[in-house]
Amino acid sequence: MFTGIIETVGRITETHRVGGDVRITVSAPDYSEREVALGDSIAINGVCLTVIERSGDSFSFDVSVESINHTLIGDWGVGAKVNLEMALLPTTRLGGHLVSGHVDGLATLTKLTEDARSWRMVFELPDELVRYVAKKGSVTINGTSLTVNSVDNNLFDINVIPHTFEVTTLGDIKPGDQVHIEVDLIARYLERLLLGAGDSIESNITQGFLAEHGFK
Repeated sequence: MFTGIIETVGRITETHRVGGDVRITVSAPDYSEREVALGDSIAINGVCLTVIERSGDSFSFDVSVESINHTLIGDWGVGAKVNLEMALLPTTRLGGHLVSGHVDGLATLTKLTEDARSWRMVFELPDELVRYVAKKGSVTINGTSLTVNSVDNNLFDINVIPHTFEVTTLGDIKPGDQVHIEVDLIARYLERLLLGAGDSIESNITQGFLAEHGFK
């Protein structure tokens, strides 16, 4: 589990195929003095990966075909910047929200505008994720915990303060770029509980449905 509060930005230093999967190596100088052991979990742009090798401030990870098919990792090249966060501890301050590190899909930045000292970013969601994003709810973008300002059909917008814009990779995203999206855990489990059935049943849950059943 993670909090969505990015600790540092690393860079991809190596990526190659291994038996059909992909192995990536990330340089993270800010982690050089930290106790990072083999088997530890690190969220890389919101994707939970396991450290399988360490050399100084470089860490290697194996990425399965499943993860490659549902994320942008297969497009990463040497030099790409990535957001990093180590798994939380029982004593960690939960400054963001509970993040699993399991990406639900990809969203596309459609608009980027200055909003006083912050930046307003508008993203387009795939149809299957729209119902999980709510006004003033939480969403994770490339591993960063953010608050949703508003939702309009497949579009939602967020505000990014200068600090977050500078210390994460969000400042590098341009209109047309895709990002990793993880919706709020509570929304996913709430739907599952209300359905009370298998994945084969299509959900009809809407904000109106939830309001009618006591979820304000």
